[in-house]
Amino acid sequence: MGIGSALAIYFIIWWVMLFAMLPIGLRTQAEEGDITLGTTASAPARPRIWLAFFRTTIVSTIIFAAFYYLTQVAGFGLDDIPRFFPELK
Repeated sequence: MGIGSALAIYFIIWWVMLFAMLPIGLRTQAEEGDITLGTTASAPARPRIWLAFFRTTIVSTIIFAAFYYLTQVAGFGLDDIPRFFPELK
């Protein structure tokens, strides 16, 4: 796997994980009881986006490391899937 491919795969994993992890720890303005005029009640009270980016980076790095290990070190690929699911043959 080249560096360009690795960066592209990491970015895709990071982007998907960002949207999966954004709601973790989020409190809305309605839950806080302090709704700012002109916003919806479901808007975040304190977005803390940098914390979400940090958590996303940690989780994405772990997932990418597992992907890299399985594909590059252990040698698993798409051709190995039928061995794990013989009924798909």
